[in-house]
Amino acid sequence: FKRGQLREDIFQDLSVFTKYQIKGDDHPDNVAADFYGDSNLDWLVLVCNNIQNIQTEWPLTQRGFDSFLLEKYDTYENINATHHYETVETKNSLGVVMVTPGLRVPSDYSITYFDNGGYQTSRPVKEVTNYQYEDNIQTNKRNIFLLKSEYVPVVIEDIEDILPYRKGSTQYMSETLKRADNIRLYE
Repeated sequence: FKRGQLREDIFQDLSVFTKYQIKGDDHPDNVAADFYGDSNLDWLVLVCNNIQNIQTEWPLTQRGFDSFLLEKYDTYENINATHHYETVETKNSLGVVMVTPGLRVPSDYSITYFDNGGYQTSRPVKEVTNYQYEDNIQTNKRNIFLLKSEYVPVVIEDIEDILPYRKGSTQYMSETLKRADNIRLYE
């Protein structure tokens, strides 16, 4: 790649990203240290995943998750209560999928289909508790994409070219600290 060529193309080509699963209670700086060997690249972890609010878009710690559940559902009984029902995969005798998994349905959902010379009735439903529902949300937040290491220098060079943080400017504090206006965009 030539410098400057990368700007828009890099984020449209998923081959420059790699899948990563956040481990335990890791924060963006831990992920950056683990993946890039530099915890100061935590901003890159967030940018690559369009995370603007770490409080709501990053997975909770186990302690935070437990507190969240108790605050939202009040009791352990409510945490383990039914949130909704989902379908489970159902195939006919030829292996054709009759019902895809993961569709929200009523508890009494059933299907009738023709198979083996007769009609078959099936209740392909499973219960999803409040705990399972919230845990699935947290699990999905753990699956992120990271820019492959070989592209990081190009991105950093491009950013340095774009941003005016140079020695002698009012924004330059030190090599690792820059000052900028706090622009808050409200909807």
